[in-house]
Amino acid sequence: MALIRFPEGQQRSGSSGGSVFSHNRYGAYIRARSIPVNPSTDRQVNVRNAVKNLTIRWVTVLTQLQRDAWELYALLVPWSNKFGDVVHLTGLNHYVRSNGPRVRNGIAAVDAAPTIFDLAAADTMLSATASEATQQLTVDGDPAASWIGEADAWYFVQMGAPQNPGIKFFNGPWRQIAAIPGAGPPPFPAVIDTAWPFAEDQRIWVQSRIARDDGRLSTFAQYNFLAIA
Repeated sequence: MALIRFPEGQQRSGSSGGSVFSHNRYGAYIRARSIPVNPSTDRQVNVRNAVKNLTIRWVTVLTQLQRDAWELYALLVPWSNKFGDVVHLTGLNHYVRSNGPRVRNGIAAVDAAPTIFDLAAADTMLSATASEATQQLTVDGDPAASWIGEADAWYFVQMGAPQNPGIKFFNGPWRQIAAIPGAGPPPFPAVIDTAWPFAEDQRIWVQSRIARDDGRLSTFAQYNFLAIA
């Protein structure tokens, strides 16, 4: 689905040819008209089940006070769409966003909304190397980050499918390769098994997100590099 901006005053709705025009709380968008496909890979099913189960939990487990607290968090924490326009997600959006990575990794959801009204800070020191010989990635980050030592904080790492060395832009596919706890031994450097086989001089992308123990989730930090022998 593409988010679009029409010239001032123009509005479009409905379908034309193979395109569907519509809008939502984030602005106007256009998408291809197609018959939905039900994805069935294990990873796709895992993601969809996480969203479904968290949505059910929002209705059946959270109290009204807890839902109201997530709505307040959503109201006070702005979000930027693809144009950089400031929009606001719903409380449910933030609840699912914050807890999705947790439940996909078998970690308990955080039902109480954050009382600090911002997103967790992303890791500005993310870096990585990878060796063809070991088929492992070594991921490093900020050793003094405030999430380290929190009892229920997590550092989620994803790896992108290896690319030719000249490729400089990457937008997936991604696979999660690690959930590193904030409590316990120092998290960095973390040696992680690869999600895909790779060879020397292939370009590899990694990205990370930080989940704080109060439920706040960062945006992605991203890094790319060439694998060594």
